[in-house]
Formats: sequence, C-alpha cells, structure tokens
Amino acid sequence: MKKVLKYLFTGVIVAIAVGLILFKYQDYVTHPWTRDGQVRADVIQITSRVSGPIVNLPIRDNQFVKAGDLLFEIDPRTFQASLDQARAQLDETGDNVQALGKQVEAAQAGVNASRASIAQAQSAIDQLKATIAKNKAEYERKLDLLPQKATSQRSVESAKASYEVSVQKKISAEAGLRQSHAALAESQASLAEAQAQLGAVGESNAQVRAAVAAVQQAELNLEFTRVKAPVDGYVTNLNLRLGSQAVANQPVLALVDVNSYWIDGFFKENTIADIRSGDRAVVTLMTYPDSPLEGRVDSIGWGIAQQDGSTGFELLPTISPTFEWIRLAQRVPVRIHLADVPQHIQLRVGTTCSVLVMTGSGDGSHKHPVPAAPKALQ
Repeated sequence: MKKVLKYLFTGVIVAIAVGLILFKYQDYVTHPWTRDGQVRADVIQITSRVSGPIVNLPIRDNQFVKAGDLLFEIDPRTFQASLDQARAQLDETGDNVQALGKQVEAAQAGVNASRASIAQAQSAIDQLKATIAKNKAEYERKLDLLPQKATSQRSVESAKASYEVSVQKKISAEAGLRQSHAALAESQASLAEAQAQLGAVGESNAQVRAAVAAVQQAELNLEFTRVKAPVDGYVTNLNLRLGSQAVANQPVLALVDVNSYWIDGFFKENTIADIRSGDRAVVTLMTYPDSPLEGRVDSIGWGIAQQDGSTGFELLPTISPTFEWIRLAQRVPVRIHLADVPQHIQLRVGTTCSVLVMTGSGDGSHKHPVPAAPKALQ
C-alpha cells in the first residue's frame, strides 16, 4: 500500500508540474507568435546642402548626439565671399534703382513742362484770334472810310499791316503748339521707358527683390556649411575624415533616431486573422532573452512583394516552380509600438526578436505580467 501511495503521490506531483508547464505555455501556444521579428527605427541619411571640404568633424562613429549638435562643418570661406558679393550687389542695385527713380522724376518733369508749353501756346493762340478779329475789323472799317476821305491811305495800309502781322503771329503760335505736342509725346515716351526700367517702387521692385533673394540664398548656403543633427540619435557608418569632400545632396552618414524604435514582427498569413490594432504584444529580444518588452499592435501591413510574375529574361514573367501538395504561408509584417523600454536595454536596428500577440487584448484584458518567451520558442 505504501508503495502504491508513493507512486500515486509521484504521479500527482508530475501531473501538477505538467499542468503548470502547460499553463505557462498557454499564451505562447494559443496566441500568434513568431521568431521572425526585427528591431526597426527611423534612419536619417545626413546630407549636406552644399559642397566643399570638411574642416571640422567633432563626432565619432556610434556616438550619441542630441538634436542641434554639430555633426560636421564645411569650409565656409567660399560661401562667406559669395555672401559679401551678394550684399555688395544689393547695395549696387539699390543705387541703380535710386538713379532710375531720379530719371523717372526728370521724365515726369519734362512731361509737365511740355503740358505747360501746350497750355501757354494755346492761350497765345486764343489771344491772337481776338487780336486778328480786332485788326481785321479795324482794317475793313478804314477801307470803308477811305472813299469818303475820312481817313488816309497811310492809315489803311497801317491797319492792313497790323492785321497781316497778327495773322502771321497766329500761324507761328500754331506751329509752336504742334512742336509742344510733339515734345509732350517724346517726354511721355521717355517717362514710360524710365518707368519700365524702374519697375515697381520700393521693396516690391523686381531688381531689389532679386538682389535680396540672392543675399538670402548666400546666407542659407553659409548656414548650410554647418550640418547639425535633426534628431536625438546615434551616428552610424561614419566614414568621413577631415579634408574629405562633401558633395551636395549626397548622404555621408546615417543617424538612428532613438525616439522612433518599433518592432516589425513577420507573422504567417494564417495567424493574423485575429490580430487587431491595440492588441497587447510581448517582445523578447535575442540580446536580452530574460527581459521581455511590452508593446501594442500599431498596424498590419497591407501587402508584400510578389515574387512570381516579375520581369525576367526577354521581358517574360518569372514563375517559380511549386510543390502542389505544399502550401507555404507568406509572412506579413505587423508593426509593434513599444511601451517603456528599461534603461539597461539598448535597442539596435536590425537585431532579431520573438513576438507574441495576445489577440483580443485591445480592450485592456490580459493585464497580468507575461514572462519572456521560453527558450524553445526563442
């Protein structure tokens, strides 16, 4: 009997142990999981906006930098000279615009003078018309008096001469009026030309705006010689040296944004049907197998690259042979947003991890702590 009880007790202990093991494995058996996970982050390719030799390189490879820290500096002397030249051109443009403004004022004065001459000539003509009418009447009156011996022939001839002189003065005044009109047209043309050369007045002048834009561009180019970190991150793949030639818009180093880490878990397509955004996820890094990380499902990928059907030889589609009795499940990326990451864990882009998604936990269920994935599943 004692032997039977001993075996029975041993069997109960083994059953309890197996039950505990199965209970621990429950989450990793009943919920989707994958060992094909990767640490990802935004990797910023640092490029210079201008070209030139590097004269200052205060960073080293794999160094942590904060947003705004100087990464490297390009020789600024050429760009300083361009800025000085642009500023001088702006001053010269201002002088030219001022001179053109004076020309416009002079042309406007010429137009005003021509209009005054026209008005004066017209007034003279009007006066001469009255004089002519008066002299003509006097001449005709004396002609009527001459047969009656009431006037002399000399008086008649004097009246006639006065009439003819007034007529000639009117003809001369009309010629002057035509000349004044011609002078007005010429001065108006000169005014229009001066105004066209000047353009808009003040800061809206095209020449001034172009010169100001050139100064601003030169200032930007000078500022671009100091390349600074756009975010907090780690310098990666630094191959620059003092004296190296930086080429505009060509990446020279990478910067890993430390505030952008996420996990890409590549799940089989037959396991993602129940995964929803907001579901709790447990990430076990291969680097830290005993320190699981908490996360939430952010989104599920909507497509993957298609292998069959790609263009091959002679532009024909490339179709890979398959075994009809074997259906290989494709893997779909699931983006996991990490919660608080302990300070002792250092995430590195491209490292692998295991990911378990607790389906149906988006409503806040499954709040109990989950241990790291068992070694067999890592």
